[in-house]
Amino acid sequence: MPPAFSAEEKARVTAVLLETGRTLFTTRGLRKTSLEELVAPAQIAKSSFYQFFDSKEALYLELMTRRMTEVKRHVVDEGLLSAEDAREGLRRFLHATITELTTDPLYGRLMTHPEEMAAVARRLDPSVVTSAPDNPVTALYEVITSKHAAGELIDADPAVIVGVLQAVLLVPMNADRLASPDLYPTILDLLIDIVAAGLAPRKE
Repeated sequence: MPPAFSAEEKARVTAVLLETGRTLFTTRGLRKTSLEELVAPAQIAKSSFYQFFDSKEALYLELMTRRMTEVKRHVVDEGLLSAEDAREGLRRFLHATITELTTDPLYGRLMTHPEEMAAVARRLDPSVVTSAPDNPVTALYEVITSKHAAGELIDADPAVIVGVLQAVLLVPMNADRLASPDLYPTILDLLIDIVAAGLAPRKE
């Protein structure tokens, strides 16, 4: 029978599992990370892991949801919604999101390994993520839909507009494949300007 943990021990073990999970999922990925590797730093048995998380996927999801509020604040509240002009809001959103993806290893891995989040969704209830009020993807779609209805964006399906924005976010992972990688920052800035201007043309 797994040992009982005091409240203090539960807090310590949970913190260690979260930190270990972040490190291993970022460097090795969800599939290659073993339960043994996750529990070793916490000094608990494999069977005790399930007193804290139902599965590796549940730990992965917990790491993502804990970051949602901060990510949404950076990319949506302080980016997309920080300018009255829709075009400038899109520019700020794209720059802020790319910064998040390049400075947060776990979010960056999700962008380059989307199959891992798909694996999480298969094991867990995906509505846990999609219905979360601070989910940045959900918030983005809601804002784009609102701005589209207000006539601030081009006459295209909001889902298509979101898809165009997501396409721009794929560029950083392919920066080394550009003909002139040293020009990447300038290329990215111009691409963001062109996409923002194309999605939010100013009315004459």
